[in-house]
Amino acid sequence: MTRKERYEFILDHFRSTLPIVTTELQFGSAFQLLVATLLSAQCTDKRINQITPELFRHYPDAESMAKAEVEDVFEYVKSVSYPNAKSLHLVEMSRMIIEKFGGEVPDNMAQLTMLPGVGRKTANVIQAVWFGKATMAVDTHVYRVSHRMGLVPSTASTPQKVEEYLVRHIPNEDIPKAHHWLLLHGRYICQSQKPKCDQCEFEKICPKLMKNSKLE
Repeated sequence: MTRKERYEFILDHFRSTLPIVTTELQFGSAFQLLVATLLSAQCTDKRINQITPELFRHYPDAESMAKAEVEDVFEYVKSVSYPNAKSLHLVEMSRMIIEKFGGEVPDNMAQLTMLPGVGRKTANVIQAVWFGKATMAVDTHVYRVSHRMGLVPSTASTPQKVEEYLVRHIPNEDIPKAHHWLLLHGRYICQSQKPKCDQCEFEKICPKLMKNSKLE
């Protein structure tokens, strides 16, 4: 099977089984999605969804969080990974959104990555989920699945290289969904330590390139 045929097989499956898909993070605005995505780095969506309701009750928007003290925000996020850095980033990010962007979350990579704590992956999530742009966020799941299933070559050795390769080979209209398709497949089936190959719809076509991912 060629790589093109592999893409077609996998995308056709997801189109039919998960035509409607989005992030598992819970949010009510672009700002809340940005906060939740920033917090989710190296942490589970389940944990983030447990702490954000109370966080958003006190700080529902950039204006309210910009007025907060870092130690106050820390109290609501202390159970996530790297709470000290993340609480600082949230306050600084909120202040920049107010001061530089008029209280609105920007919609492009250059401006999003100016925000404290916001890297390329987070920026791509915001652009795809909230603004509907054809951007591909590459987290550990997407990176791992892309390599294992032979969607990218071994030379795609960084998240950005994987992102660029996937974007070139996935139709624009599928890209925002494809991030979630690959992420959910990695989260629940093609897991890092014990992939559930016996439950995988792609088992017969998967090359099982288990050693190609530097994030293993």
